[in-house]
Amino acid sequence: MDQCILWRHSIDAPALPSVETAPHYTPDRVMLGLALRLLAVAGLATMSALIKLAENRGANLAETMFFRQAFAAMLILGIVVTGPGLSSLRTQRFGAHVRRTAVGLIGMVTTFGAVLLLPLADATTLQFTVPIFGTLLGALILGEQVGIHRWAAVIVGFIGVLIVTQPGTGALPLGGAAVGLVAAMFVALVAILLRQIGRTESALTTVFWFSALSIPPLGIAYALNLQQHDALTWAILVGVGLIGGLAQLALTAAVRHAPVSTVIPMDYSSLFWGTLYGWLLFGTLPGWGTVLGAPIIVASGLYIVWREQVRQRPVTEAVSP
Repeated sequence: MDQCILWRHSIDAPALPSVETAPHYTPDRVMLGLALRLLAVAGLATMSALIKLAENRGANLAETMFFRQAFAAMLILGIVVTGPGLSSLRTQRFGAHVRRTAVGLIGMVTTFGAVLLLPLADATTLQFTVPIFGTLLGALILGEQVGIHRWAAVIVGFIGVLIVTQPGTGALPLGGAAVGLVAAMFVALVAILLRQIGRTESALTTVFWFSALSIPPLGIAYALNLQQHDALTWAILVGVGLIGGLAQLALTAAVRHAPVSTVIPMDYSSLFWGTLYGWLLFGTLPGWGTVLGAPIIVASGLYIVWREQVRQRPVTEAVSP
């Protein structure tokens, strides 16, 4: 089985189109895909900043996760009702959606947790290790053949992680860094599950079932942690849901208009937004470890993605008319 291309926030992202069904990409469509990806990345970075703001104002993790998924479900349901209809949500792979939801919820808990425990720029940087974990999981779980080039990129990427986290120096909270790395690992695992589900399920169906199946457990957690807030905090929580849901839709649309390998580099613009929001809203700037280590992690991830495209090129050529 081919390793899926991995990207940031694939907890929310749709499955990729197969080689056989990949659309024809015109320059105008590619530019639209790039713009949508940049918009999605900015939206997800804004959502992360709102999560941190909500926590600073007394909201807890259960609340932010519930609002995130509840509003996403409403947005997706509205699109389905006005578009392909409710019948499009029928699935023969309910068990696969349950497994994807279980893994996705762990990924969401740790992703949001990293945002709360770390400065935004540092939490964002650790998410860039998703392709590195994707390579490891592809070899360990799927038995994929990983060549020396990608193994070297994995090693270089983890050197970048050591520079960012600086274990033993107290530069970053080790607990927060560990949560961030676990989050990246689960995001990579979600991407593998999405690739499998995407062989038979549409993107809207996959996103809907993740949102719908996650609401009951999150609703219970929310009810157990229910508390009063002022109007601004409620507005921030609603913003988490609406902006996160809209960014999720932009992610879905981006890969319909442009090749995944083209839009993936746009994900690294999230470091700009993480740094900007961290400075403007929380008075934090990346330390020297992040400044030095982030480019190494980014380069490692981009190289892994490029090598994956090189490896898949013969397959693409074989099925081309």
